[in-house]
Amino acid sequence: MDFVLELSLFVGFFYLCVNQPKRVKSDHQLVIYNSLSGKKENFVPLHEDHVGMYVCGPTLYSEPHMGNMRTFINFDFIYRCLLYLGYKVKYVRNITDAGHITNSAGQELDSIGSAARSAQVQSLEIVYTYNVKFQELQRVYNLLPPSIEPTATAHIQEQIEVIEQIIENGFAYVVNGSVYFDVKTYMQQHNYGALSGRKVDELEQETRTLNAQGEKRFFADFALWKKANPEDMQVWRSPWGNGNPGWHIECTAMSTKYLGKQFDIHGGGLDLKFPHHEDEIAQNCGSFGCNPARYWMHANMLNVNGQKMSKSLGNYFLPKEIVNGTSALFTKPYPAAVVRFFMLQAHYRSTLDITEEALNASEKGFERLMEGLSLLEKLTPSNSSSFEVAKVLSAAEAAICDDFNAPILIASLFDAVKYIHAINEGKEQLTQEDLLWFTHAMNTFVQDVLGIEPSKKEENQRLSGVMDMVITLRQQAREQKDWTASDMIRDGLEKAGIQIKDSKDGTSWS
Repeated sequence: MDFVLELSLFVGFFYLCVNQPKRVKSDHQLVIYNSLSGKKENFVPLHEDHVGMYVCGPTLYSEPHMGNMRTFINFDFIYRCLLYLGYKVKYVRNITDAGHITNSAGQELDSIGSAARSAQVQSLEIVYTYNVKFQELQRVYNLLPPSIEPTATAHIQEQIEVIEQIIENGFAYVVNGSVYFDVKTYMQQHNYGALSGRKVDELEQETRTLNAQGEKRFFADFALWKKANPEDMQVWRSPWGNGNPGWHIECTAMSTKYLGKQFDIHGGGLDLKFPHHEDEIAQNCGSFGCNPARYWMHANMLNVNGQKMSKSLGNYFLPKEIVNGTSALFTKPYPAAVVRFFMLQAHYRSTLDITEEALNASEKGFERLMEGLSLLEKLTPSNSSSFEVAKVLSAAEAAICDDFNAPILIASLFDAVKYIHAINEGKEQLTQEDLLWFTHAMNTFVQDVLGIEPSKKEENQRLSGVMDMVITLRQQAREQKDWTASDMIRDGLEKAGIQIKDSKDGTSWS
């Protein structure tokens, strides 16, 4: 074979091995726990092989705390699982950079404006600062970017149009330049509380304050549009006067714009179930006549040392602090991959308690899994197989299809690691074909599905043998003055994220 062609095929194969998505169509039936029905249901998408998923993203008045990060990691895992199962996923996760947030007393507060005034900067500076921090967190914790990441400020017109439709349908009213959703009128035709199970009479007993301006007709009514106050830093024109949108309307406007009036999955943290998601349903039914999502999914809360995370309790920390080792709650830093691995050792619907002891245990488990993957690359194939790879790995795929059960998936991978050690010790054996399949599947489950990346050191160790061969081939090409082949190898490696450096001491890579 021509030397250039041989080299080209080798580098091309190497590039594909590093970058090719590894996704399959599962034989298992995917079931999802639907918060709306309170039970697991067979997942049947609106459009075959396509999934529309909307997840509530960050509000950019502060950095997301570790509890928020748990939600984003869980839905990143769910997204990866859907891709693995062969679905074409349109994943929309919004950015809240405007609007009034509803507090526990039912008051709509301009959180972004408050943060900007406190820092004595413009609201846009607050939004930009925290968006940069959030994008960096996505990289650190290996979150796949969503298909679309729309912002509230870029969709003011869409929000106004939805509000106009709700008014036209008789489910909202205008008072002094503000617009409120009419819950009492809505309840005559729909079940307000269908998602959260909250009863309006119970809510009334729990409510401590009514709207300060006395504008609401009913205590449970919520703002769709708020008239601008003199101190507001973000103001837009509307048919009802200058103002800004309520908290809930942005998600209705953006989810329906990009996914349609009804789509497959709506997700978010459990703390958003009421009032945010309940009010989204009311808005969607009030404007389009249907619940926006067929499956509602909620990730549970994160506790710290047995207590709810809270600044007042002194157990509040940020996602970067645990990685940098700057949190006073922990005596050492933990790699983001270990923290992600720890998060996924609990089911997304379970409460998770983060402690140093639990993190240390997860770190040991992470290292054991990485050692297993590293050892797998070094195993020698045999003439026959003593076990069926499909049976060993079937539990992993079954776990994915059982409401995205990450802890069972991880447990099944540790069972597979036992087989890796058994092969290494000569107690089990696999043919070359089965060994390649086993290696491919394990790397897919760990890296593509769990999103757990080996550390740079571990990755370098796994690639060292391959790279020795590549560098030797490149050196041979250079000695023969075959610069085309030499450059082809270098360029192919650069596309795979590997840099070649030539010096007087030889060739190195990183």
